[in-house]
Amino acid sequence: MANIILLAICLLAGFGLRRTGRFPAATPAALNGFIIHISLPALTILHIHNIALDSSLLLTAGMAWLLFGGSWLVFGTAGKMLRLERETTGALILVAGLGNTSFVGLPMIEAYFGKEYLGIGIIADQLGSFMVLSTLGILVAALYSSGDVTPRRMARKILLFPPLQALLLALVLRPLVFPEWSSEILQKLGSTLTPLALVSVGFQLQFGGLRQVLKPLATGLVYKLLFGPLLLFLLYRFVIGATGTVIQVTIFEAAMAPMITAGIIAIDHNLRPQLVGMLVGIGIPLSFITLHFWHLFLTRMV
Repeated sequence: MANIILLAICLLAGFGLRRTGRFPAATPAALNGFIIHISLPALTILHIHNIALDSSLLLTAGMAWLLFGGSWLVFGTAGKMLRLERETTGALILVAGLGNTSFVGLPMIEAYFGKEYLGIGIIADQLGSFMVLSTLGILVAALYSSGDVTPRRMARKILLFPPLQALLLALVLRPLVFPEWSSEILQKLGSTLTPLALVSVGFQLQFGGLRQVLKPLATGLVYKLLFGPLLLFLLYRFVIGATGTVIQVTIFEAAMAPMITAGIIAIDHNLRPQLVGMLVGIGIPLSFITLHFWHLFLTRMV
């Protein structure tokens, strides 16, 4: 319960700081920079070093690829049938197809499943969401806008992303025994992720102009928070026959709110910025409710 309350306090604190003007407009960029360069790499090295690798993690890594593929299929088809604007279709594919598996996902995993399962979330984020965003995500953003994408640019984005570099380092260091002091330092640095991430998210919440984007907004959130994770559950549980806590956490990550970074890329490519802001701004607080029910469902069914 304490972790849930912490999430709410940090989210409201970020929202209040923006509304009162006590922090500068560039606050989210600074907080996200610290998280990306310090907090998340520290958690990655710590938990990937200790996690027990097994075949079920392939399903964890594949989760984001399947969800994004489903999003591209659903919204790409719907966009043609309903004659949606190209930018609207691109925004829905990109933002509703990727979950916030790190900034929101890791704190929620800690709150509902415990710190020992954070490594599962990091696998889902680094080998799943981030890799999809850096490849297929950038491709979609370019295809549905006037931007261009090159293999060199995609490779550079992937290779220079600090958490991915930390992931590779953690895999190299797995045979070594970490001294106690280093693990403690990594733990304390990594513990900054939850409060900073939620303050950053709260700072970026905006609710103006809801009526103009209501239909595509509702469609995107239904896919991201309900339909997409449900399809994944049916596939993993009844087609593949996967069970256990690792699979519970994997599907739980699939049910996260839209990814903030995907929204930033969509806005950079001018893919309906107002719609993108709503998908992220409303999707995150709404996911606090839907994730509670997903947790109840998964602990009984998987």
